[in-house]
Amino acid sequence: MSEAPRAPAADPTPALAQRRLPLLWLLLPLAALGLAIAWLITADPLKNFSNGAPPVESLTFERTILSSDGIRVLVRAGGSQPMSIAQVQVDDAYWQFTQEPAGPLDRGATAWLHIPYPWTLGEAHAINVVTNTGATFAHEIAVAVPTPTRDATSLVSQAMLGLFVGLVPVVIGMMFYPALRGVGRNGMNFLLALTVGLLAFLAVDATAEAFELAGEAAALFQGQAMVVLAAAAAFLLLMAAGRRDGAPTGLALASFIALGIGLHNLGEGLAIGAAFAAGAAGLGSFLVLGFMLHNITEGIGISAPLLKKRPPIWIFAALALLAGGPAVIGLWLGSLAYAPQWSALALAIGAGAIAQVIVEVTAYLMRSDGRGSIALTSPATIAGLVGGSALMYITAMLVKL
Repeated sequence: MSEAPRAPAADPTPALAQRRLPLLWLLLPLAALGLAIAWLITADPLKNFSNGAPPVESLTFERTILSSDGIRVLVRAGGSQPMSIAQVQVDDAYWQFTQEPAGPLDRGATAWLHIPYPWTLGEAHAINVVTNTGATFAHEIAVAVPTPTRDATSLVSQAMLGLFVGLVPVVIGMMFYPALRGVGRNGMNFLLALTVGLLAFLAVDATAEAFELAGEAAALFQGQAMVVLAAAAAFLLLMAAGRRDGAPTGLALASFIALGIGLHNLGEGLAIGAAFAAGAAGLGSFLVLGFMLHNITEGIGISAPLLKKRPPIWIFAALALLAGGPAVIGLWLGSLAYAPQWSALALAIGAGAIAQVIVEVTAYLMRSDGRGSIALTSPATIAGLVGGSALMYITAMLVKL
């Protein structure tokens, strides 16, 4: 039998051309942008607008280290052109200094200034940096104390402090779990609303602290925009992760609460460590006690979604570590490698995570009650919201300096 004639193969050229056309339209504007940038650099059309005025200069002090051999400060340049540091004053007297790395500082670059100044314990000192254009930038050391060193004794002491202000109060709060089991619908609504109230306070507090720290950071970081974007990104990412398999309940919801509180405690630990290193906070027994009382309610909030279950003890241990452990890490980083923009970023991420948890706990409250949004106006829910916010507000008075 003769074979049937085969149909001619389709020409792949038109399909290939159709695939390449979108790529061409993508590369065309990028090429035009590259040509415009090249022309702007080579032709320098802005030179005709120059009137001989000195360039705009900006210098931000990010870190101060006090040791037996003097003062070291980390500065970050933010000017429109490279800037050079010419002189350094300490308490209105000019002092020799060394810069590492040496030379002009480009926009966004950092350098350490070592000033062999015999600072006095407990005294205030004023540093004034003068650039080669005559611009001056001031920095104040409110209370001079030795900066913690990276030795085992110091790290262990800071870890103990972090445990007492972060982990221990969460564990104590979780110890109320057996007493809270068996509550009725109104009791469950009260506890979940109490969780929302305390989380709402943490979100507001973290956002305010993040904006305050962002104002201390170099202008090139665009602190306020960074805080808003980081909080929004954390909220959206956690919402997407949390709703991947449906609305979280039980252990999943408790884990999200612990994560949000842990991120907040990380930022809080950064601030405590920085204040401790700078001598701005005398972390005495009263202040540590205040942090403990302030954070005990966090443990109650983490336990609330687990009241209808009976998880093993290691679950509680893991949740407590997730919520309170970051305080230790934050305190280490804050005392040894503090920068205001990173503390602001950590607090912003924590605020976004807490906002996500507020949404999920509120949704869980409406589902568990069975009456939907009507549950939000019940006396038990309103009492819990007010009680949680008021309790956090009152205990926060003990830790605000």
